[in-house]
Amino acid sequence: MSNGKRKGQGNTKNGNKYLAWAFVEAANFAIRYHPPVQRFYQRKCAKTSPVVARKAVAHKLARACYYVLRDQAPFDMKRAFG
Repeated sequence: MSNGKRKGQGNTKNGNKYLAWAFVEAANFAIRYHPPVQRFYQRKCAKTSPVVARKAVAHKLARACYYVLRDQAPFDMKRAFG
């Protein structure tokens, strides 16, 4: 309890842990080999920790994957990281 509110009871157990792991691995390779993703990662690292920045890249890749599957469209790097 803090200020009359329960803390630390968020959505920590939401999502598939194996899929989250796969997107973090994809983020590792994207950060290593794609300059637009590297620039995004460096900007995030300047503001937060590298772990949070890596998860932000993984989240962007997951959202991009969702829209690729939903719209049956090819992946567009400029739209995701432009």
